[in-house]
Amino acid sequence: GAKVAFCDYDKEAGDQLSSELSNTVLFYKVDVTDENRLLEVMDLLFQRWGTLDIIINNVGISQFSPLTETTLEQFDRILATNLRPVFITSQALAVQRNTPEGKKRYGRIVNIASTRYLMSEPGSEGYAASKGGIVSLTHALAISFSEYAITVNSISPGWIQHTAYEMLSDADHKQHPSGRVGTPDDIARTCLFLCAPENDFINGQNLVVDGGMTKKMIYLD
Repeated sequence: GAKVAFCDYDKEAGDQLSSELSNTVLFYKVDVTDENRLLEVMDLLFQRWGTLDIIINNVGISQFSPLTETTLEQFDRILATNLRPVFITSQALAVQRNTPEGKKRYGRIVNIASTRYLMSEPGSEGYAASKGGIVSLTHALAISFSEYAITVNSISPGWIQHTAYEMLSDADHKQHPSGRVGTPDDIARTCLFLCAPENDFINGQNLVVDGGMTKKMIYLD
């Protein structure tokens, strides 16, 4: 029932998704590393809707590469894509809501992190740093928003398969304590849970949604 807008740098895919979902879903072509363009879209939505009640920060690139071959430019771009926009959108909402009336209005910010904030594979330094930064930024923002009726939480997904789910093997599913690999719907339902108006006592938290994988002790024979 919400009015929805989203952004992506892929205009063709964005237009297609917008038309598939509903004519009322707005799509904006944005490279989130461009601060001015991202803020321009935020301002357009403020003008169109008056404010934003919910922000889901769900943008990310991985670009794994061997540590000895990773350039500083690659590292910086991952952080500029994954981490910095969380601050930009949150700050813009704080400024827009910085009135007695605005601070009383319901609001939610949900930041999508990753279980890689606490576990890694080789060559994932930039991605791990960005996702760890999101988890830390989440609780910092929650405290800064404490004068507002806005909660800030993050979600750390595990293995979420968004294409060719039927191609997964039994072994893929069975390694998860929940018995299956995750789907985007698992994360969407978690977002809806955190955004429910009655769930305002969950704040500054990071919810791991990974089928139990990060709690599984693994030994090699």
